[in-house]
Amino acid sequence: MPMPSFDVAVIGAGPNGLAAAARLAGKGLRVLILERAPLAGGGAGPGLGEGAPLAHLVYNLDPRVERGMHLARHGLVWQEPALATTALSETGDHIRLEGSFGERLQGASAGDRAAFAALRARLMGIAAVLAPLRQMPPPRLSRQGNDWLALARIGLKARMQGREALREMLRMLLTNVHDAVTDEISSPLLRGVIAFDAVLGSWLGPCSPNSLLPLLDRLAGQTAGRQGALGLPAGGPPALADAMARSAVAAGATLRTGVAVTAIRTDGDAVQGVTLSTGEEVEVPLVVSAIAPQATLLRLVGPRWLDAGLVTALRHRRARGAAARLNLTLAREVDFRGADPRSRLVIAPSPEAIERAFNAVKYGQVPAAPVMEVLIPSAFAGGTPRLSIVAQYAPHAPADPEAARRALLQGVVERLEAHAPGLKAAIEHTETLLPQDIAARWGLVQWHHLELSAEQMLFLRPTPDLARYRTPIRGLWLASAGSHPGGGIGGSAGWNAAGAMLEAGR
Repeated sequence: MPMPSFDVAVIGAGPNGLAAAARLAGKGLRVLILERAPLAGGGAGPGLGEGAPLAHLVYNLDPRVERGMHLARHGLVWQEPALATTALSETGDHIRLEGSFGERLQGASAGDRAAFAALRARLMGIAAVLAPLRQMPPPRLSRQGNDWLALARIGLKARMQGREALREMLRMLLTNVHDAVTDEISSPLLRGVIAFDAVLGSWLGPCSPNSLLPLLDRLAGQTAGRQGALGLPAGGPPALADAMARSAVAAGATLRTGVAVTAIRTDGDAVQGVTLSTGEEVEVPLVVSAIAPQATLLRLVGPRWLDAGLVTALRHRRARGAAARLNLTLAREVDFRGADPRSRLVIAPSPEAIERAFNAVKYGQVPAAPVMEVLIPSAFAGGTPRLSIVAQYAPHAPADPEAARRALLQGVVERLEAHAPGLKAAIEHTETLLPQDIAARWGLVQWHHLELSAEQMLFLRPTPDLARYRTPIRGLWLASAGSHPGGGIGGSAGWNAAGAMLEAGR
């Protein structure tokens, strides 16, 4: 049977690929989505393995995606639209941040509550100014091709805060999170949880230049309509992925899973089609790639079709993974010294402790005392007691991966035991995934495909020549987390890329 005719092939059925596919199909294009894993979802699904997804929480779900894809109609229900965070103390003197980024703070001193409220207001205000940038192609440095009205609104919003507020905004955009929290807050535990949120998933320590930027980026997004919130769908991130896949198919897209794209065929100037792992060749004039820009252009297209300068720029983009994913199955529920098991649990005793953990991976070593966030899925949905953990930091390319897995697991378990006595004896099964394991299972070399840092954001992401989703190959567009505005289970890059394609007349 001949392959049906399509207008667009979308590579990757993660949130960005599904968002792009749904938007394009909704405009009447015949869209084919191609996913190498058995199930759609990308980091929100199980990838090439079985069991838990890479993501265990949702943040930065683009409200345009949630509304435009009618996700509630397709099964998305928010179990926790603004999940609380508990900063764990070994003595049980926990600090709890409730609502969106600590709207309410418990367990801190009166002085720290006031200092945090003032800091939070400044951070949320700056993030609100930056938020519209997430929903538009990044501005050009040239005079041509920008949405000057939208940029003027952003500039006016910043200026209306007043001269002092504008000066403070510019200062904070360039500072590191260690200095931002140390200047304001006395509690090491409260400092630590804020710094942890700033560097989670990045190759940055709290003292790294511009390390406050990733936190501002997260706070600029929304979850369930609430700025800066962390959300948990009923059924976890796979339920969100399933709703997005249902929406894309309902819009008219065709979804094929379990098949990988092995090449993007071109004549040097324009897309001709894609070659699949089955040996099939699909003739299609438009390709949207929701996988990493380097993999798209250097592997699927090939350097021979690209300008040497672009190849060099792509090869020098930084994409180091520093977060590990662990799953621990327990014989019984454990008690984290009275902490609410239905909150996100964070072990990050201070910014200095986070920085010490980061120091180890700079030299390819495993930190003796990793920092981490912990979710207890059984506290929300019942079933077998299990801990879902994201631990920082893990070496990007260890000389002995198996030894690194053992060392990291040991360090994580020791830290957990200090906060939940008896946990070690309750462990029945463990799974430890280093960054290279995450890359193999989900295709994510780094959470955001490219590190989210000042020199790799906005019009520099992934490179200045590729920042507005279009590539030099006519008909080939980029739509992954490696494009503006970056990662998260949000779909913004895919939605933006589809919009740019439609505006350009495809």
